[in-house]
Amino acid sequence: MDLVRALMRYYSYAYHGLLGLFLLGIALVAATSGTHSLQLDVLPWKGAALTWSLLAGSLFGLVSVVLAWKGITRVLFLVWSVVVVILLFKGLFFSSYRFTPGEIATPLLMAAGSLLAVVGAWFQFRAAPAYKGKGYGAGK
Repeated sequence: MDLVRALMRYYSYAYHGLLGLFLLGIALVAATSGTHSLQLDVLPWKGAALTWSLLAGSLFGLVSVVLAWKGITRVLFLVWSVVVVILLFKGLFFSSYRFTPGEIATPLLMAAGSLLAVVGAWFQFRAAPAYKGKGYGAGK
C-alpha cells in the first residue's frame, strides 16, 4: 500500500507540475502579445483578467508543488489540487460549455486525472512510519 501511495503522490506532483508549466506558458504568451485575446471558455475570466489569473495561478501551483515536494507546506499543494478540480468540473460540466459529438472523452480523462491528483495530494498527510532502528529513540 505504501508503494501505491508513493506513486499517487509522484503522479500528483507530475500532473500539477506539468499543468503549472503549461498554464505559465499560455499566460506568458498572452501577456507578451499585449492583446490579451486569450479565450478559455471553461474558466470564469475573460481578457486581461484571464491572462493575469492564469499567470498567478500557474505560479502558485508551481510554488506549491515545489514546497510540497520538499515537505515544507503540503497544505498549499492540497488546496491547489482541490481548486483545480473545482474549476475544471465547474467549467466543463456545470457551465454553458458544450462538447461536440465524440469530444467528451478528453474532458472525462482530464477530470479523472485531476481527481487522482487530489488523492495523491491527500496521501502526503499520511503519518511517517515509526523509527525501527537501534539507537536514540528506539522502542524499549
